Amino acid sequence: MAKGRQILAPERFGLVLHRLAHQLIENFGLFENVCIVGIQEKGVTLSENLITLIKSEEKKIKSIDFGKLDISFYRDDYRFRAKPIKVSPTDIEFSLDGKQVILVDDVLYTGRTIQAALSALQDFGRPSRVDLLVMVDRRFKRQLPIEANFTGITVDAVDDAYVKVIWNEKPGKNNIKIFSADNGGE
Repeated sequence: MAKGRQILAPERFGLVLHRLAHQLIENFGLFENVCIVGIQEKGVTLSENLITLIKSEEKKIKSIDFGKLDISFYRDDYRFRAKPIKVSPTDIEFSLDGKQVILVDDVLYTGRTIQAALSALQDFGRPSRVDLLVMVDRRFKRQLPIEANFTGITVDAVDDAYVKVIWNEKPGKNNIKIFSADNGGE
C-alpha cells in the first residue's frame, strides 16, 4: 500500500469513537425501537465498535438490534466498474417497520453509497426515521443532497484525494489516512 498522510492518530481515533458512542446514547437512550445498520464492510466494523462502546458505557442496554447491509447491486455504477464488485452478505434479521435506523458508514464523500443504502433498506421495511453516522465526512464534492447527523471528523480536501479509515486488529492502532488522488489509497 502506498504511504498516506495520517490525519487522525490512534489516540484521537479512540476519542472520536467514544464521542460518537456518547452522542448515540444521548440521542437514543436505551435504544428501544432503534437499530444500527452498518454498510458492508467498514460501516459494519465501525458499527460493531460503537455497539461495544455503547454497551460498556450504558449498562442498562442489554441488546441493540444490529444489521449488516450490502449495497453492491443498489449502486448506480455497479455495471460500469473496471474491477468486479465484491459482494458481502446482508444480515438483517428484523423488520425495519416503524424503527429508528442509525445507518453507519466509514466515509461520506459523493453521497452515492448512502443513496444506494437507503434504497436497499426499503427491502426490510419502512423505518420511522433514518439517521446517518459517519466516521469521516469529506464534505466537498458531494453529488447528492445527503448529510450526516453524526460525524466523527470532517476532512476538507478539494482535490480527489482518497480518505481511508484503517482498522487494526490490535486495540489503539486504528487511524485515518489521506492519500493523494494519483495513488487512490492502494
